[in-house]
Amino acid sequence: MAKVPSAVIAASGLVGGYGVARWTRQRPLGGVVLAVAGVAAARQWRQQAGGVAAGALSAAYVAAFAGSHPLAKKVGAWPAVFGVAGAVGLTSWVVADRRG
Repeated sequence: MAKVPSAVIAASGLVGGYGVARWTRQRPLGGVVLAVAGVAAARQWRQQAGGVAAGALSAAYVAAFAGSHPLAKKVGAWPAVFGVAGAVGLTSWVVADRRG
């Protein structure tokens, strides 16, 4: 079975976490989706790129989540979430997934 790239996991965690929180109106449930995807991505980041890179990418993941909130006030919720998810996904691919 092919491994899902960490970039896809991280971006999906951000989008999926927001989607679940919005559609279920249960913010904690969205947080669970966000956290599970973040842990799964971090495990792959560590395997593929090492501990320092995994720490930096995990910090970027959390910063993207936090940064999407003020960004949403300027551009709207979904554009903000897609924007930060794309940024984290691209960064993850460059740092970890691109290597194989």
